Amino acid sequence: MRILGIDPGIGRCGWAVIEIEGQKLTVKDYGCIETEAKIGKEKRLEIVHKEILRLIKKYSPEVMAIEELFFGNNAKTAFMVGEARGVILLCASQSNLPVSIYNPMEIKVALTGYGKALKPQVGQMVKVLLKLKEVPKPDDTADALAVAITHAFSKKYA
Repeated sequence: MRILGIDPGIGRCGWAVIEIEGQKLTVKDYGCIETEAKIGKEKRLEIVHKEILRLIKKYSPEVMAIEELFFGNNAKTAFMVGEARGVILLCASQSNLPVSIYNPMEIKVALTGYGKALKPQVGQMVKVLLKLKEVPKPDDTADALAVAITHAFSKKYA
């Protein structure tokens, strides 16, 4: 099964494509879509839309796994991330791609066994589980890999 993992964002949107065959996880590719704050929000959302559709077309995933929006102290940021997340979900719908959603605690538990694990711990587990030489940067990319791994471990195969 090929999984497209997404850590949604408007400034930085992490993405990762992994495959699971039996118990074996293989990384196909990963990266981060970045948009500049100085351009209009609608243009930034358009960039995210185009890039996610391009990734879906290029890698032909069987499912999209996306992180649930976490509401921190900054409501303005949360709304912008929510808009980007909506655009990403639209891409999945336009591509007839099933979606599974995971909250941050589910992701931390799946990778570390502890729901309050810190980002460095999650990143280290991504590195170990996928046999990478280093923790992917930026954090958004490692988070996207973590979301994809969580789906692989969840057995929620669409």
